[in-house]
Amino acid sequence: MAHSYNKEYAPLIVVVPAAGVGKRMQASCPKQYLKINQRSILEHTVFRLLSHSDINKVIVVINADDEYFKETELAEHQDVLTVLGGQERVDSVLAGLNAVDTAIYPWVLVHDAARPCISHRDIDALVERCRVNNQGGLLAYPVKDTIKYANSDQLVGSTVDRSTLWHALTPQMYQTEQLIQAVKQAKKDAAVITDESSAIEHFGLPSLLVQGSSANIKITNPEDLALAKFYLTETI
Repeated sequence: MAHSYNKEYAPLIVVVPAAGVGKRMQASCPKQYLKINQRSILEHTVFRLLSHSDINKVIVVINADDEYFKETELAEHQDVLTVLGGQERVDSVLAGLNAVDTAIYPWVLVHDAARPCISHRDIDALVERCRVNNQGGLLAYPVKDTIKYANSDQLVGSTVDRSTLWHALTPQMYQTEQLIQAVKQAKKDAAVITDESSAIEHFGLPSLLVQGSSANIKITNPEDLALAKFYLTETI
């Protein structure tokens, strides 16, 4: 069912910061260009996003020295825009946000390039909760493992109460103008911003926690590739 262009059901755009080099992968190219089933991680991620009925544009933020993007199927895609990123993830996110037409896209999602296993079900849940509550939020899932604080000698200092702890995932969805203001303020204050919700938090605003799947992994280490390959065959 097609949505009308009112604020509640306006089309969605996603900013995908992809300017990083992914040193922990120990690969010859940035991790977002590593292949799973003959297609790069970035392509899997962007095509998964564009296959969702509410999403009609993706802004991919790339490094100025990126020599790989032009070789992907995304380079000539009519619904994929590119902008140049900055030194840190937050700089790249802001560059992407600045390219969004806020009149057309009053809401924006930000999604990690290295999370190709995002499901439509999780996107549905996030979008619905944010629209119904007219408030931004993020996908997350409760911590399952026992968590330990370590002391300076890498010995157990204490055990943490995990009942209120959540793993933050992406996408994270916010009103576009609000998120731009929050990120700009955080940068001005030199605050440590690791994701969009931390910028919103620094700005003094709440975020909804929307439970998502733990299959929405971020590919960080070499062993994550095999797991992502498995999940990609299972998730849509």
